[in-house]
Amino acid sequence: MNTTTLDKMRQLKFFGMLRAFQTSLSNEKLNELTPDELISFLIESEWDDRHNRAIQRLIKNAGFKYKASLEDLNYDNNRNLNKNQILRFGECDFIKKCENILITGSTGIGKSYLASAIGHHACMLGFRVVYINTSKLFAKMKIAKADGSYLREMARMERQDLLILDDFGLQPLDNQNRLTLLELIEDRNEKGSVIITAQIPVSHWHEIIGESTVADAILDRIVHNAQRVELKGESLRKIMKANKNEKN
Repeated sequence: MNTTTLDKMRQLKFFGMLRAFQTSLSNEKLNELTPDELISFLIESEWDDRHNRAIQRLIKNAGFKYKASLEDLNYDNNRNLNKNQILRFGECDFIKKCENILITGSTGIGKSYLASAIGHHACMLGFRVVYINTSKLFAKMKIAKADGSYLREMARMERQDLLILDDFGLQPLDNQNRLTLLELIEDRNEKGSVIITAQIPVSHWHEIIGESTVADAILDRIVHNAQRVELKGESLRKIMKANKNEKN
């Protein structure tokens, strides 16, 4: 009878319940449980398994650059990284309020890692996240316009609770990229959150975007409800490379 039950659990894709039942059979734990305790144990096992698999799907679909964690961040004083502010980001109230986060600083300072860490934490809380390099996003959207999948891609972006645009502003935007960014930001205005990382200070983004009217429209929607993190200090990549050379 147990073999039949296990087979039916497998067919129904009750994998958490299946593993819990198999484990209980092997150590005779079932004999110690009352009927209501057994049902509760199996349901909790299935619930935990589905919850964990859902989180793993969210993380996989997000496409993070780094496997990052808020707990692993470097809070050295010279980095200008406020731990209390970052922990508040981890609560993801900014997503619930449809607020944005702008992370700026020189190359190698840890902007992408910080954005990834916040995004990972958002996935753990069940939010839909997409992480993408801004230049690759614009290239992808140009191809999408050519092959007719543009509206589908825009709709996918709009469905996300959090959109992370990494390495914004490495080069000035052409007209098509400018309009794509405006549409992306307009679709998310008061509906979802954006995290943007950039080497260029926010005060210079107007020049990067170009075309004054469009730049005003984009920045008005991004900046007015945004929290800022301005990272400082020496390049973490440089420090890590120096430490590695010392060990060798």
